[in-house]
Amino acid sequence: MTVFLKKGLVPTRRAALTLIGAGALAAGGITLAHAAADDQVLTEAKVLRDPDVPVAGNPDGNISIIEWSDYNCPYCRKLEPELRQVVQDDGKVRLVMKDWPILGPVSVTAARIALAAKYQDKYHPAHDAMMGVSSRLTEPRINELLAAAGVDMDRLKRDLTDHARDIDAVLKRNNEQAEAFGFRGTPSFIVGKYRVPGVLSMAEFEQVIADARKAKMN
Repeated sequence: MTVFLKKGLVPTRRAALTLIGAGALAAGGITLAHAAADDQVLTEAKVLRDPDVPVAGNPDGNISIIEWSDYNCPYCRKLEPELRQVVQDDGKVRLVMKDWPILGPVSVTAARIALAAKYQDKYHPAHDAMMGVSSRLTEPRINELLAAAGVDMDRLKRDLTDHARDIDAVLKRNNEQAEAFGFRGTPSFIVGKYRVPGVLSMAEFEQVIADARKAKMN
């Protein structure tokens, strides 16, 4: 299926906005030019409804934003509060949070720890704590941040071990999807039917969300 450049929106220097083939998301099979050979990588269930991937915003929202991010990515950190504000102001956006640790071993550690914190319902405090710093993360700093955020560190260590296979499987799925969509860095997004590989301003996100709602009805 062809990927068309969305007319009427000017991409930023880091974003090239494209439209996934009309009807693909609604039909239940997300397909993209240059997608992975494995057709099962980009199914709607795995991309939009993976039960092991955390969700923020309105879980029953009428449009989804899927974000692939890395805790050591400065662009992800800068964008985080603005994106959350857009989601909050809109009220009908479902934000799917895909951990995609591509910036080294500490990024992998941070992503695994965040997903392990999910087992004690602390994914979001852990995520916010690590995204809220301005300096590069280290493992001791991660532990310090999570402890301050109220994460039970003893439980976390047990869950990292007990759920290691499941956590690594989530990260593998996230990575396969990002590669299949042709993303080359973080943050990257799917907004409704739009592929957004890069950073947008608040106003641009609002516009893409509005366009995604229109595309959904077509």
